[in-house]
Amino acid sequence: MMKLLEDFSLGLFFWQMLIFVALIFLLKKFAWKPILDAVNEREEGIKNALLSAENAKKEMQNLQASNERTLQEARLERDTMLKEAREIKEKMIADAKEEANTQGLRMIEQAKTAIESEKNAAMAELKSHVSSLSIEIAEKLLKEELSNKDSQMKLVEKMLGDAKLN
Repeated sequence: MMKLLEDFSLGLFFWQMLIFVALIFLLKKFAWKPILDAVNEREEGIKNALLSAENAKKEMQNLQASNERTLQEARLERDTMLKEAREIKEKMIADAKEEANTQGLRMIEQAKTAIESEKNAAMAELKSHVSSLSIEIAEKLLKEELSNKDSQMKLVEKMLGDAKLN
């Protein structure tokens, strides 16, 4: 350090100082402002990027919440539709059973009516047949009874006797 003080030259110091001040002036005039502008611009870009990222994050959260709500609504709508479909199915089954029961009862009633009418028709036919058979038998008996004159007389007297008694 002593050697530095011994070799000190005022003229060299002056020129070095002048070059240094001129260099600082030139740097301030031409380099410092563009460097600071670039740094400020970069800082502003970083801030904007951070704000954009924050906004994107908020928007993503909003979208996720919206998607969750939409998904929940879709699930509720699906559940409602399934419930309605089950109710419709059960109603259709109940209606079909009721219709089948009604038709069955109607068919049974129709069958009973048909059976009753067939029974009445058969009874009427049977009565008609029995009466015609009875008439035929009576006719044959009367023909046989009345085939000779003595039998006819006895029958007429018997009938007259019965008529007087009554």
